Amino acid sequence: MRMPAVGSSLWIEGEVRRYLTRGDYDCFFAGWPGRTVIAIATDATQRLRAALVEATLRRARGFERSVPLPEPIDPWLRYKLSPMVQGLFTVYERNCVLDALARGIVFLTPHNIVDVLTMEPWLSTAWRLANLYLDSLGAQRLGSQAGELVGLNQGAICYVSLVYFDQTDPFADYVVHEAAHVLHNCRRAAIGLPERRHCPTPLDIAFHQRETFAYACEAYSRILAMAHDGESRQAAFERHKASELPPDERVDHGKYLAILAEAVRARNGWRCITRRCAP
Repeated sequence: MRMPAVGSSLWIEGEVRRYLTRGDYDCFFAGWPGRTVIAIATDATQRLRAALVEATLRRARGFERSVPLPEPIDPWLRYKLSPMVQGLFTVYERNCVLDALARGIVFLTPHNIVDVLTMEPWLSTAWRLANLYLDSLGAQRLGSQAGELVGLNQGAICYVSLVYFDQTDPFADYVVHEAAHVLHNCRRAAIGLPERRHCPTPLDIAFHQRETFAYACEAYSRILAMAHDGESRQAAFERHKASELPPDERVDHGKYLAILAEAVRARNGWRCITRRCAP
Protein backbone atom coordinates (compact mmCIF):
# COMPACT_ATOMS: atom_id res chain seq x y z
CA MET A 1 0.00 0.00 0.00
CA ARG A 2 1.32 3.38 -1.01
CA MET A 3 2.07 5.76 1.86
CA PRO A 4 0.43 9.21 1.60
CA ALA A 5 2.75 12.06 0.69
CA VAL A 6 4.20 13.93 3.67
CA GLY A 7 2.19 17.09 4.29
CA SER A 8 -0.84 15.90 2.36
CA SER A 9 -4.33 15.82 3.85
CA LEU A 10 -4.18 12.03 4.20
CA TRP A 11 -0.79 12.24 5.91
CA ILE A 12 -2.08 14.85 8.38
CA GLU A 13 -5.10 12.66 9.14
CA GLY A 14 -2.68 9.84 9.91
CA GLU A 15 -0.71 12.07 12.27
CA VAL A 16 -3.93 13.03 14.05
CA ARG A 17 -4.90 9.36 14.40
CA ARG A 18 -1.44 8.53 15.76
CA TYR A 19 -1.80 11.22 18.42
CA LEU A 20 -5.33 10.21 19.39
CA THR A 21 -4.55 6.50 19.70
CA ARG A 22 -1.11 6.70 21.34
CA GLY A 23 -0.62 10.25 22.58
CA ASP A 24 2.42 10.29 20.28
CA TYR A 25 3.42 13.11 17.93
CA ASP A 26 6.51 14.71 16.43
CA CYS A 27 7.27 17.65 18.70
CA PHE A 28 9.15 19.34 15.83
CA PHE A 29 6.10 18.86 13.54
CA ALA A 30 8.34 17.89 10.64
CA GLY A 31 6.32 17.61 7.43
CA TRP A 32 3.40 19.73 8.57
CA PRO A 33 2.58 22.54 6.11
CA GLY A 34 3.28 26.18 6.89
CA ARG A 35 5.52 29.15 6.12
CA THR A 36 7.48 29.51 9.38
CA VAL A 37 8.50 27.19 12.21
CA ILE A 38 6.27 29.07 14.66
CA ALA A 39 3.27 29.05 12.32
CA ILE A 40 3.72 25.33 11.64
CA ALA A 41 3.95 24.46 15.34
CA THR A 42 0.96 26.66 16.19
CA ASP A 43 -1.29 25.27 13.47
CA ALA A 44 -0.30 21.65 14.11
CA THR A 45 -0.82 22.00 17.85
CA GLN A 46 -4.24 23.54 17.34
CA ARG A 47 -5.21 20.75 14.92
CA LEU A 48 -4.17 18.00 17.35
CA ARG A 49 -5.74 19.73 20.35
CA ALA A 50 -9.04 20.31 18.57
CA ALA A 51 -9.12 16.65 17.53
CA LEU A 52 -8.44 15.60 21.12
CA VAL A 53 -11.27 17.74 22.52
CA GLU A 54 -13.70 16.50 19.85
CA ALA A 55 -12.78 12.84 20.36
CA THR A 56 -13.00 13.15 24.15
CA LEU A 57 -16.44 14.75 24.08
CA ARG A 58 -17.66 12.22 21.53
CA ARG A 59 -16.58 9.25 23.66
CA ALA A 60 -17.96 10.86 26.83
CA ARG A 61 -21.39 11.35 25.26
CA GLY A 62 -23.99 9.23 26.99
CA PHE A 63 -21.81 8.59 30.05
CA GLU A 64 -23.04 10.69 32.91
CA ARG A 65 -21.44 10.86 36.30
CA SER A 66 -22.88 13.03 39.01
CA VAL A 67 -20.40 13.48 41.83
CA PRO A 68 -21.09 16.56 43.93
CA LEU A 69 -17.76 18.08 44.87
CA PRO A 70 -17.43 19.35 48.44
CA GLU A 71 -18.74 22.90 48.64
CA PRO A 72 -16.98 25.12 49.33
CA ILE A 73 -14.02 23.05 48.13
CA ASP A 74 -11.19 25.31 49.34
CA PRO A 75 -11.67 24.66 53.10
CA TRP A 76 -12.07 20.93 52.39
CA LEU A 77 -8.76 20.84 50.51
CA ARG A 78 -7.00 22.85 53.19
CA TYR A 79 -8.25 20.46 55.86
CA LYS A 80 -6.77 17.52 53.94
CA LEU A 81 -3.45 19.17 53.13
CA SER A 82 -2.81 21.14 56.33
CA PRO A 83 -1.22 18.29 58.36
CA MET A 84 1.41 17.66 55.67
CA VAL A 85 2.17 21.34 55.19
CA GLN A 86 2.39 22.04 58.92
CA GLY A 87 4.68 19.05 59.41
CA LEU A 88 7.08 19.91 56.60
CA PHE A 89 7.35 23.71 56.53
CA THR A 90 8.16 26.52 58.92
CA VAL A 91 5.48 28.78 60.32
CA TYR A 92 6.66 31.49 57.89
CA GLU A 93 6.16 29.27 54.84
CA ARG A 94 3.01 27.32 55.66
CA ASN A 95 0.35 29.75 54.46
CA CYS A 96 2.10 30.30 51.16
CA VAL A 97 2.55 26.56 50.51
CA LEU A 98 -0.98 25.67 51.59
CA ASP A 99 -2.47 28.40 49.37
CA ALA A 100 -0.54 27.08 46.36
CA LEU A 101 -1.38 23.43 46.95
CA ALA A 102 -5.10 24.04 47.50
CA ARG A 103 -5.25 26.30 44.46
CA GLY A 104 -3.47 23.69 42.34
CA ILE A 105 -5.91 20.78 42.89
CA VAL A 106 -8.17 20.40 39.83
CA PHE A 107 -10.86 17.71 39.68
CA LEU A 108 -11.67 16.72 36.10
CA THR A 109 -15.40 17.21 35.54
CA PRO A 110 -17.73 17.66 32.56
CA HIS A 111 -17.79 21.37 33.39
CA ASN A 112 -14.05 21.98 33.06
CA ILE A 113 -12.65 19.22 30.81
CA VAL A 114 -12.71 21.35 27.63
CA ASP A 115 -10.88 24.21 29.38
CA VAL A 116 -8.34 21.80 30.87
CA LEU A 117 -7.57 20.12 27.54
CA THR A 118 -7.42 23.50 25.80
CA MET A 119 -5.16 25.23 28.32
CA GLU A 120 -2.74 22.38 29.16
CA PRO A 121 0.54 23.40 27.45
CA TRP A 122 1.81 19.88 26.73
CA LEU A 123 -0.08 17.78 24.18
CA SER A 124 1.17 14.54 25.72
CA THR A 125 -0.18 15.56 29.13
CA ALA A 126 -3.48 16.69 27.59
CA TRP A 127 -3.88 13.23 26.03
CA ARG A 128 -3.29 11.54 29.39
CA LEU A 129 -5.79 13.88 31.04
CA ALA A 130 -8.40 13.05 28.41
CA ASN A 131 -8.00 9.35 29.22
CA LEU A 132 -8.07 10.08 32.93
CA TYR A 133 -11.39 11.83 32.44
CA LEU A 134 -12.86 9.12 30.18
CA ASP A 135 -11.84 6.46 32.71
CA SER A 136 -13.74 8.30 35.43
CA LEU A 137 -16.91 8.14 33.32
CA GLY A 138 -16.52 4.47 32.40
CA ALA A 139 -16.16 5.50 28.75
CA GLN A 140 -13.75 3.95 26.24
CA ARG A 141 -10.24 5.36 26.37
CA LEU A 142 -8.55 6.95 23.41
CA GLY A 143 -5.70 4.45 23.63
CA SER A 144 -4.73 1.27 25.43
CA GLN A 145 -1.40 2.81 26.51
CA ALA A 146 -3.07 5.38 28.74
CA GLY A 147 -2.38 3.46 31.96
CA GLU A 148 -4.34 3.28 35.20
CA LEU A 149 -4.37 6.71 36.78
CA VAL A 150 -6.37 8.51 39.43
CA GLY A 151 -4.26 11.61 39.56
CA LEU A 152 -1.62 13.40 37.51
CA ASN A 153 0.81 16.09 38.60
CA GLN A 154 2.06 18.73 36.18
CA GLY A 155 4.30 21.32 37.82
CA ALA A 156 2.26 23.00 40.56
CA ILE A 157 -1.05 21.66 39.24
CA CYS A 158 -2.57 18.34 40.38
CA TYR A 159 -5.31 16.89 38.20
CA VAL A 160 -7.52 14.40 40.02
CA SER A 161 -10.14 12.04 38.58
CA LEU A 162 -13.64 11.78 40.01
CA VAL A 163 -12.73 8.13 40.71
CA TYR A 164 -11.14 9.66 43.82
CA PHE A 165 -14.58 9.71 45.42
CA ASP A 166 -15.05 5.97 44.76
CA GLN A 167 -12.01 5.09 46.86
CA THR A 168 -12.67 2.51 49.56
CA ASP A 169 -9.10 1.95 50.75
CA PRO A 170 -8.93 3.69 54.16
CA PHE A 171 -5.20 4.37 53.65
CA ALA A 172 -5.48 6.00 50.22
CA ASP A 173 -5.78 9.70 49.47
CA TYR A 174 -4.74 10.73 45.98
CA VAL A 175 -5.14 14.43 46.74
CA VAL A 176 -2.37 14.20 49.32
CA HIS A 177 -0.36 11.90 47.02
CA GLU A 178 -0.40 14.34 44.10
CA ALA A 179 0.19 17.36 46.34
CA ALA A 180 3.25 15.58 47.77
CA HIS A 181 4.63 15.29 44.24
CA VAL A 182 4.30 19.06 43.77
CA LEU A 183 6.70 19.57 46.67
CA HIS A 184 9.59 17.99 44.78
CA ASN A 185 8.50 18.66 41.18
CA CYS A 186 8.11 22.43 41.00
CA ARG A 187 10.48 25.25 41.83
CA ARG A 188 10.06 27.10 45.11
CA ALA A 189 9.25 30.32 43.27
CA ALA A 190 6.32 28.60 41.52
CA ILE A 191 4.47 28.33 44.83
CA GLY A 192 5.61 31.69 46.17
CA LEU A 193 8.66 30.67 48.23
CA PRO A 194 12.02 32.46 47.95
CA GLU A 195 14.62 30.63 45.87
CA ARG A 196 17.45 28.71 47.56
CA ARG A 197 20.66 27.95 45.72
CA HIS A 198 21.26 24.54 47.30
CA CYS A 199 17.70 23.27 46.66
CA PRO A 200 15.50 24.84 43.96
CA THR A 201 12.44 22.74 44.90
CA PRO A 202 10.42 23.04 48.14
CA LEU A 203 11.70 19.61 49.29
CA ASP A 204 14.83 17.72 48.26
CA ILE A 205 13.65 14.19 47.45
CA ALA A 206 15.81 11.59 45.69
CA PHE A 207 14.54 10.89 42.19
CA HIS A 208 14.20 7.13 42.76
CA GLN A 209 12.34 7.75 46.04
CA ARG A 210 9.69 10.10 44.72
CA GLU A 211 6.88 7.57 44.51
CA THR A 212 7.83 6.11 47.87
CA PHE A 213 7.69 9.62 49.33
CA ALA A 214 4.25 10.35 47.83
CA TYR A 215 2.75 7.01 48.91
CA ALA A 216 4.20 7.36 52.41
CA CYS A 217 2.73 10.88 52.74
CA GLU A 218 -0.61 9.57 51.50
CA ALA A 219 -0.77 6.68 53.99
CA TYR A 220 0.62 8.72 56.89
CA SER A 221 -2.02 11.41 56.37
CA ARG A 222 -4.73 8.76 56.63
CA ILE A 223 -3.14 7.22 59.74
CA LEU A 224 -3.13 10.64 61.42
CA ALA A 225 -6.75 11.22 60.42
CA MET A 226 -7.92 8.03 62.12
CA ALA A 227 -5.61 8.05 65.15
CA HIS A 228 -5.28 10.42 68.11
CA ASP A 229 -2.27 9.10 70.01
CA GLY A 230 0.83 6.96 69.57
CA GLU A 231 -0.91 3.72 70.42
CA SER A 232 -3.74 4.24 67.93
CA ARG A 233 -1.27 5.36 65.25
CA GLN A 234 0.66 2.15 65.74
CA ALA A 235 -2.55 0.11 65.54
CA ALA A 236 -3.55 1.90 62.31
CA PHE A 237 -0.11 1.22 60.86
CA GLU A 238 -0.43 -2.50 61.68
CA ARG A 239 -3.78 -2.57 59.86
CA HIS A 240 -2.22 -0.91 56.85
CA LYS A 241 0.72 -3.31 56.97
CA ALA A 242 -1.70 -6.23 56.70
CA SER A 243 -3.72 -4.62 53.89
CA GLU A 244 -3.04 -3.86 50.25
CA LEU A 245 0.23 -1.97 49.79
CA PRO A 246 0.98 0.49 46.95
CA PRO A 247 0.53 -1.36 43.63
CA ASP A 248 3.53 0.37 42.11
CA GLU A 249 6.74 -1.40 41.08
CA ARG A 250 8.71 1.78 41.77
CA VAL A 251 7.98 1.41 45.50
CA ASP A 252 10.08 -0.95 47.62
CA HIS A 253 7.48 -2.25 50.07
CA GLY A 254 10.09 -3.10 52.68
CA LYS A 255 11.50 0.42 52.74
CA TYR A 256 8.03 1.95 52.49
CA LEU A 257 6.87 0.08 55.61
CA ALA A 258 10.10 0.88 57.45
CA ILE A 259 9.58 4.59 56.76
CA LEU A 260 5.99 4.50 58.01
CA ALA A 261 6.96 2.47 61.07
CA GLU A 262 9.45 5.18 62.03
CA ALA A 263 7.00 7.97 61.19
CA VAL A 264 4.19 6.69 63.45
CA ARG A 265 6.62 6.55 66.40
CA ALA A 266 8.11 9.99 65.81
CA ARG A 267 6.96 13.32 67.16
CA ASN A 268 6.95 14.67 63.58
CA GLY A 269 6.48 11.76 61.20
CA TRP A 270 6.48 14.04 58.16
CA ARG A 271 10.10 14.95 58.81
CA CYS A 272 10.98 11.26 59.07
CA ILE A 273 9.43 10.55 55.69
CA THR A 274 11.32 13.44 54.06
CA ARG A 275 14.64 12.49 55.68
CA ARG A 276 14.36 8.84 54.65
CA CYS A 277 13.57 9.84 51.04
CA ALA A 278 16.25 12.51 50.72
CA PRO A 279 19.23 12.10 48.35
